[in-house]
Amino acid sequence: MQDKFQTMSDQVIGRIDDMSSCIDDPEKNMADLMTQTGVEELEVENKISDTLKS
Repeated sequence: MQDKFQTMSDQVIGRIDDMSSCIDDPEKNMADLMTQTGVEELEVENKISDTLKS
């Protein structure tokens, strides 16, 4: 019985790891695209100008 639970637990953890990998790749791609388009620079510039206005 214990072996059966351990096997199931290992399978669940394996699937969670797989799902995490599936999410990590698109997140990295989006971050790369944001960097290429300069979105991060615009966000920083907006924060600076908002701070100076205060």
